Amino acid sequence: MNTWEASFSMLKNPALLLYLFKGVAFTLIISVIAVLLGLIIGSVLALTRNYCTSRKTKIFRWLSTAYIEIFRNTPLLLWIFICLVFCPAPKFMSRKMFGLTAVEVKLLFKAAVALILFTSSVIAEIVRGGLNSVAYGQFEAGHSQGFHTVQIMIYIVLPQAYRNIIPTLLSQVITTIKDSSYLANVATIELMARTKQLLSSAYSYNGTGTVNVSDVFVLFGFACVIYFIINFALSCTVRYLQKRRKKLPAAARS
Repeated sequence: MNTWEASFSMLKNPALLLYLFKGVAFTLIISVIAVLLGLIIGSVLALTRNYCTSRKTKIFRWLSTAYIEIFRNTPLLLWIFICLVFCPAPKFMSRKMFGLTAVEVKLLFKAAVALILFTSSVIAEIVRGGLNSVAYGQFEAGHSQGFHTVQIMIYIVLPQAYRNIIPTLLSQVITTIKDSSYLANVATIELMARTKQLLSSAYSYNGTGTVNVSDVFVLFGFACVIYFIINFALSCTVRYLQKRRKKLPAAARS
């Protein structure tokens, strides 16, 4: 058996594949949590940056602007290491969970916090673009119907803004899934971390007793295919939504 055959034989190992697909599941879970919490935090930041313009509330606009620009213009890996050192983990994270040790759970929590903070700053600008795409006449129409500002935001402006940013938001989901691979530097839970971990012990799976160059191509190539399938499916969804939106009449798009 040559080294390539030995390397590909690893993909026939059910235990190895299960280990990798658990990593895929954790990657998707972490990414979805980061996007959902990022959307909530980002929406608050976008609303604050756009509409806190009075003398009393301008301080909140400055704070949200500083948050967005600092996180959006610095590397995610930097914040992962900062959170790793300075971010405290809650007590319920100090125990075994999801088949991970207590230390790995703490590391995962801290790295996930960094991903959420970073993602929220990017989504804030996406949401702000959606808010700016809503015509000011929508505010006037809301006021003419007796709605106050909060009601206008909840029932008129935000629904239109979110609908306008769906393709861009899905693109950010793709980016977040890829960015989750940075967590491999501090935690051993998501797909890339598990791929690296398997590579270090490939000699016990390929039957040759050594780690071969072909093991690198096979394991990381397999991870690449999985990332591609997930993100390509989302990319197709983005293109479909964009084409569908272009076919809609102007009145329906607004």
